[in-house]
Amino acid sequence: MPILMYHAVSTAPNDATRALSVAPEAFAEQIALIDDLGFTPVSTAQLAQWWRATGPLPDRPVLITFDDGYEGVHRHALPVLAKHGFASTLFVSTGWLRGTYDTGGGLDTMLDWDQVRELAGEGVEIGGHSHTHPQLDQLTDDALRFELTRCREIVADELGTAPVSFAYPYGYSSRRVREAVREAGYAQALAVGNALARRRQGPYALQRVTVHRNTGIEEFERLVEGRAIARNFARDRALTKGYAMVRRARQVRKAIRSRV
Repeated sequence: MPILMYHAVSTAPNDATRALSVAPEAFAEQIALIDDLGFTPVSTAQLAQWWRATGPLPDRPVLITFDDGYEGVHRHALPVLAKHGFASTLFVSTGWLRGTYDTGGGLDTMLDWDQVRELAGEGVEIGGHSHTHPQLDQLTDDALRFELTRCREIVADELGTAPVSFAYPYGYSSRRVREAVREAGYAQALAVGNALARRRQGPYALQRVTVHRNTGIEEFERLVEGRAIARNFARDRALTKGYAMVRRARQVRKAIRSRV
């Protein structure tokens, strides 16, 4: 099934978020297409429940997700989702949201907690996306544990319910990170991968497809239908593989330095 990954929904994104933002008009057109094609949007938690029970999924399931916590999700995306009665999941980096816990790292105008509560009240599942949005596989065990548990604690304090779903910042994880996510209390987690999600990926490595600002409606239809995904994201995958090699080299150097 397709899991769509959005970030900002904005009329005037800044340079930091432009490539991964979507114009409100484009978002409305994409959601209307999902409706016209007869897809059934589900939340991340609902998907995991169905797959763990090995029961049938609803007809033509799709999962709509948002990362980070940009204000446009409340301003622009929520009315569209509510109009169609669609479920979705928002993964928040708690240190980026406006309010008491703000670490100042947000890339654009972020949600505040009143807006997050309103989103939750409208049926949007609120998941974790770490506290300060680091590359989790580059952290020490203690720092990794802090990022996961602090995020979960803040969401629980603000909403009254602890998040059960998680999305890896930048899409990066490792066996150590996935185990830490499980131990922190999250029941499932999403990566990127730009591929369809399948049960064999396991509950802590579900793949998503990225929706860019330049994703036209015809390309979007191919993505949600699961057609030509590999061709559409060939360049992205090549860049990701190259950067993964760089990041592994950094980890090796860190390990060597720690022994000296």
